[in-house]
Amino acid sequence: MTVHSPVFEDLMKAYDSKLSHSGVDGERMARRLHELSLIAFTEVGGVKRPGFSDGEKAAKALVKKWMEQAGLSVTEDGAGNVIGRLEGKSSDAKAIASGSHVDSVPNGGNFDGPLGVLSALEVAEAWKDTGFTPEKPYEVIIFSDEEGARFKSGLSGSRGMIGDFTDEEFAKLRDFNGETFEQVLTHYGSSLARFKEAKRDIGELELFVEIHIEQGKKLEKADQPVGIVSGIAGPSWVEMTFTGQAGHAGNTPMIGRRDPLVAAAEFASRVPDFPAQVSDTAVATIGKFDVSPNGINVIPEQVVLHVDIRDIYEDTRDALVERISLEAKTVAEQRGVEVAIKQNTRIQPVPINEQLQAELAASLSKFGIKPIYLASGAAHDTMVLGRHIPAAMLFVRSKDGISHHPKEWSSLNDCVMGVHVLKDFVEGKMLAGILVAS
Repeated sequence: MTVHSPVFEDLMKAYDSKLSHSGVDGERMARRLHELSLIAFTEVGGVKRPGFSDGEKAAKALVKKWMEQAGLSVTEDGAGNVIGRLEGKSSDAKAIASGSHVDSVPNGGNFDGPLGVLSALEVAEAWKDTGFTPEKPYEVIIFSDEEGARFKSGLSGSRGMIGDFTDEEFAKLRDFNGETFEQVLTHYGSSLARFKEAKRDIGELELFVEIHIEQGKKLEKADQPVGIVSGIAGPSWVEMTFTGQAGHAGNTPMIGRRDPLVAAAEFASRVPDFPAQVSDTAVATIGKFDVSPNGINVIPEQVVLHVDIRDIYEDTRDALVERISLEAKTVAEQRGVEVAIKQNTRIQPVPINEQLQAELAASLSKFGIKPIYLASGAAHDTMVLGRHIPAAMLFVRSKDGISHHPKEWSSLNDCVMGVHVLKDFVEGKMLAGILVAS
């Protein structure tokens, strides 16, 4: 079937057909990326598929059909996670799994999530087309609500699979329509009770590996199509409240003022200097400022700001939190204001096992790709599973580093190279242990 659309045609126009080999079919990948792009599309070429929406459900249904055509047995758990399973020669062996998500941010792009799902499925398609039977079971997984656009609390599907939810958290969740988590699940066709039943014995999986677009420019600058994720950063969100003394902007002398906005601004200007002092993968961002009373002619009384601090290593991340917090106290004292510091979020980072990185590097080298190691500042389902089982991740080059936007783009050449690397890596892991045992 030939599909005529901007997405399909733009992917195919620069595609090197020689990359379609060993069962991997670039045109099939392009066609499927296109077909998913038509589900809940926006006028400017993006998609709007929040978690547990009709759009996400329709995208899952389409991929389910492709899974079945590829010979996978398909199930969906109470969290909405879709699992396509291919049995291996050793049916009692632990499975190797790969996948991602098909939900999106509002007006998101066509590669963030779907590329990981379709890449994992293309491995199974390639095996089918070449008559290859893997040694161990293989699972292709679509996780629900990864982005968090629905409840401002993402990774719902992978967390449901792990059992990483509490009744207190369920009770607090409200979506953009004010509906409870339970109401949303009911509309989706599940229930809170079934969501809780989605927890599986994660020990059934030997390994999870995910392909994702980079969402950055490092691979583009290095002119490499695929890179290795060295770790997934865990965020620490720190709320800082600077309190001073309000006053009339015209009648209060400059000398003696206790202006919390001046202190907060001075502090904010210093934050970018701290990450490099602890790690070359650490970052810190101030993305939210609230000024009170926020009047043009009023010296502020209070400023609340939020610092997002991340690193792929917990010790250096926490050291950065301490340094930035100390700086806030120092500036506040120098400016004659008070500061209260509260850590609202603290998520454990997930470094990727160095042996798995080395094995990915070996697979990259087979295809003439120079191994580039990248830290992921964004959260992924791999982060959730990686706390419990071995996990690895590959990034595919992003054009201009754009993500979460209709202009998000990865060339078909790069996407297909990602599939070849994933396939080679998974096949190597399929043999690991089997050869030793035999």
